[in-house]
Amino acid sequence: MLLLCPTFVTAAAGETGTLRKQLEQPSAFSLADAELEALRRFYAARHYQPVWMVAQSETALLETALGIIARADEEGLDSGDYRLPLLRQLRAQAVESAFGANELEIRVSHAMLRLARDMASGRLSVKAADPDWHIAQPKFDAVVFLHEAIQAGRLSQALAGLPPQQPSYQRLKQTLARYRKLSDAGANWLQIPSVPSIHPGDISPVIPLIRERIVQAYTADGTAAFAISADQNRRYDDALVAAIEAFQAQHGLNTDGVIGKNTIKALNIPLDWKIRQLRINMERLRWLPRDLGQRYLLVNTTGFNLAAIENDQPVLAMRIIVGRDYRSTPSFSSAVSHLVINPYWNVPASIARHDLLPKQQQDSGFFASSGFEVYPGHDRQVEPIDPDSIDWRSYGKSFPFFLRQQPGPRNALGKVKFMFPNSFSIYLHDTPSKSLFRRDMRTFSSGCIRLEKPMELAGFSLNQQNLLDKFNAYLEDDRTVTMHLPKPLPIYLVYITAWVDGAHDGVRFYPDIYRRDFNALRHARW
Repeated sequence: MLLLCPTFVTAAAGETGTLRKQLEQPSAFSLADAELEALRRFYAARHYQPVWMVAQSETALLETALGIIARADEEGLDSGDYRLPLLRQLRAQAVESAFGANELEIRVSHAMLRLARDMASGRLSVKAADPDWHIAQPKFDAVVFLHEAIQAGRLSQALAGLPPQQPSYQRLKQTLARYRKLSDAGANWLQIPSVPSIHPGDISPVIPLIRERIVQAYTADGTAAFAISADQNRRYDDALVAAIEAFQAQHGLNTDGVIGKNTIKALNIPLDWKIRQLRINMERLRWLPRDLGQRYLLVNTTGFNLAAIENDQPVLAMRIIVGRDYRSTPSFSSAVSHLVINPYWNVPASIARHDLLPKQQQDSGFFASSGFEVYPGHDRQVEPIDPDSIDWRSYGKSFPFFLRQQPGPRNALGKVKFMFPNSFSIYLHDTPSKSLFRRDMRTFSSGCIRLEKPMELAGFSLNQQNLLDKFNAYLEDDRTVTMHLPKPLPIYLVYITAWVDGAHDGVRFYPDIYRRDFNALRHARW
């Protein structure tokens, strides 16, 4: 039982007491202005009465608060950010000093306000941690929350409800706990040397290492579902092939059973990095709105996948192709408003100049055979220019033309595109280049999202039989037709490298294709 001296209780009990005087000091406890203002608001709402440091047996509330702070690590946060060692030290000193008791009172409130905010909307500033993330962080007033939670006597329950409650977040949390336990026990995952690709049935000197590494992987994930053991057999046998295919699926790779460079790269990701990866992706989930909608699209660029969600369940999933590294697809949210069937492709100037002009310069018939119309400037009210009448080799940095590709089998947008308002000129679309969906790393676009199953997505989006019938009829026509959705469909384009999609067991890890994990973790100093 923590006993407090009567001088502290007297000083802190009144509105003009010690707490108020200390909080009125501009440099109180070296806190930032915004943090100090939040504390003043919090205590003003309580008439400057203490919360944690009281003479009665209610000191259990202090123990509850310190316990909550100690468990911040379970949420991928860091209890050290909330000065837990200092709080414990001040608690031990509080019985001897009224000032020390006041400091503990204020610092516990500061820690709880900060922890509540971090659990509700994220520890990091999105703009600083990931400049390519344009989904607004949830708004949250920690002062109001903490005051109401204490008034209601539901501090623990209220704090527990702040992080995302979706199964994906909870699975990341469970995996983080398991990986940290391994790390604390000194686990050291094997590194596999680079070797030529290994196919099922091959014999290779690294197979025993790979076998042992796979055993480590499935032990860590708690899914010892494959009858393999860490022996010295050098043959790539059927049991190991099955385990490798499951590992490939878990890491967003083609499940071909071939141990190539991407599979070895995934096997060689250190345990400590996966722990950091889990933490930053739990943080990203805290950045998202808690309610994404009853029906919505979730596009995970680093996972190269799109899921259509209805009533919290994935009802459609497909592979996608995303932007190249130098034309990376940003993270943002919007709502699909309409589809365009048999679309024209209005070519962005940068793509026309950097990508298409060199092809025309190499092949004078490229524009004509690919169905591109050439217009002077951006005036499409005039007749297009004959490509053969232009000396394309005389153009480079200066390109005073506008290109538009006609609908047809070679149109880069395929048969349908999905439109949603955004400032990045990003949309979803079909593609004639179907073979690219078989690749592991699908960063081939100029920022827009190419779809493996565009017709299935149209069916989900339109969501009415009469509209589907019209859609199918329009597909058979060469005309360009716009179809509006009966209701705008929310869409979220995100960058999440550790994810549970509901269709597979366990956490799936994806490559940091745009190095956004690296940059965010460097900012977080995790």
